[in-house]
Amino acid sequence: MKAPERLFGIIGYPLGHSFSRNYFNQKFEAEGIDARYDAFAIEDIGDLMEVIAENDRLVGLNVTIPYKQQVIPYLDALDQDAKAIGAVNVIKLIRGEKDNDFKLVGYNSDFIGFLNSIKPLLEPADKKALILGTGGASKAVQQALKQLGLEITLVSRTAGEGVITYADLTEEVMKEHRVIVNATPVGMYPNVDECPPIPYNLITPAHLCYDVIYNPDPTLFLKKAAEQGARVKNGTEMLLLQAYAAWEIWNRPGM
Repeated sequence: MKAPERLFGIIGYPLGHSFSRNYFNQKFEAEGIDARYDAFAIEDIGDLMEVIAENDRLVGLNVTIPYKQQVIPYLDALDQDAKAIGAVNVIKLIRGEKDNDFKLVGYNSDFIGFLNSIKPLLEPADKKALILGTGGASKAVQQALKQLGLEITLVSRTAGEGVITYADLTEEVMKEHRVIVNATPVGMYPNVDECPPIPYNLITPAHLCYDVIYNPDPTLFLKKAAEQGARVKNGTEMLLLQAYAAWEIWNRPGM
């Protein structure tokens, strides 16, 4: 069987069902693209270099949990947004003439996917946002909302610098922040009966509630928000848009 002209893949551990693998291999088959997308389950981020050494046709990688931050020291360069976010989910391999001559450049397409997904939903009065969670997904959301001109407040179970707790979500805070984004894994399958502990009774039809989770659809967070009349959106479109952005990154010339 002839090897594909180009190889793409995803690194993470463990790797179960991979949206990216299914999405790209279906895309390659449907569009007659001479390429393949593989899953590389690596137990240590140091194994990344072995993956690259063993696959000379590899030109692009997605990065998932737990390596979005751990991978950064292995990269030769970061684009501006990935640097600001401090997390990478796309790597472009720029190969030289020799086998061991390559450059690894990191990007964050989660940020691009979220920005392009939420932007059409925003109304002129949407000036402030609550972001639930402070992890990697939260950092991508923060960067996108800042670029869209929103003032953000982070919410977590533990208070910190620039971070309030769920107990601090008073009626005044909820009224001021018309956009609420769940950037935590709370409510993700199989834990479908869970939701972030916010005062759902204070959500109104003026609110926009966005969940980066795409399974289940809808999450309990979005169900409760919709019951209050809020505009709601889940992470399915974000997922598709980040995959599209990754493909754009891999195929454009240079960095």
